[in-house]
Amino acid sequence: MRTIQFRAALREAMIEEMERDAMVFLMGEEVAAYNGAYKVSQGMLERFGAKRVIDTPISELGFTGLGVGAAMNGLRPIIELMTFNFSLVAIDQIVNGAAKMYAMSGGQYHVPIVFRGPTGNAGMLGAQHSQSFESWYANCPGLKVIVPSNPYDAKGLLKSAIRDDDPVLFMESELMYGDLGEVPADTYLLPIGKAHLRQEGTDVTLVSFGKMIKTAEEAVQVMQKQGVSVELIDLRTIRPLDLSTVIASVKKTNRLVIVEEAWPLASIASEIAYQVQKHAFDYLDAPIQKINNLDVPLPYAPTLIEAILPNVAQTVAALKRVLYLT
Repeated sequence: MRTIQFRAALREAMIEEMERDAMVFLMGEEVAAYNGAYKVSQGMLERFGAKRVIDTPISELGFTGLGVGAAMNGLRPIIELMTFNFSLVAIDQIVNGAAKMYAMSGGQYHVPIVFRGPTGNAGMLGAQHSQSFESWYANCPGLKVIVPSNPYDAKGLLKSAIRDDDPVLFMESELMYGDLGEVPADTYLLPIGKAHLRQEGTDVTLVSFGKMIKTAEEAVQVMQKQGVSVELIDLRTIRPLDLSTVIASVKKTNRLVIVEEAWPLASIASEIAYQVQKHAFDYLDAPIQKINNLDVPLPYAPTLIEAILPNVAQTVAALKRVLYLT
């Protein structure tokens, strides 16, 4: 094991897959000469050349569509979006192109493409650059959606995404690129569609994903000091969603809290809450609690950002509510 940054884990995944398969290439804004807006692709232009690490104009619709066409013709593109907020410019190519081509062609065309880049709040960037669209894309059949929470998961899941024959949205956090974590030097893959049981517990199940796992882990530590055993599940993959792991946990703990950085209406947390009450209603000893952003655009001011996003205090309060400790 080595301790490396989140961005380095992503870089290693891309380098290993590009060395393994000549059909894999990287394309996006500033990925080549500038070494990536977040330095994820640092050194890759020198390593693979301008035909496989390609700088694009500020034209998400154009280079995303080019990537979809390349994937249909046998290549395996990695399309870096400077932020998934900008993917809205290209959403027709992703949802009406990449996601539907296999079905509409009667299985004649696979679209092995990865769209990757940062999602959610990244600090003081304002309302148009601070949104979480995981639930939007997860709502679309034909797409897979991955949101890693640490360097180990990021590398193993990105390698699996690049090898997948279906379009994958790989949604990272700009605030996590500098995070450190242990990553094996040897090559490894992690399965798409399998959640990670980060900590076993007996009193209540806590589910989250992405950078909200940090909030969840802090809340678990607070509850441990008060004698409460929390089972923590990191979803890792949003579509396909590993509901069986969540339901099995709820059947053991009889209580569920979900923490998600997204607006509350039609969120991933909403879907999990529905599925758990459908499949494990008789096991629930308390109403399911979910914590989302407040239902407003995210402002610029840091004090307002803090007030709107899920936090440790809200999570602890929700855990106590389902345990009837408040």
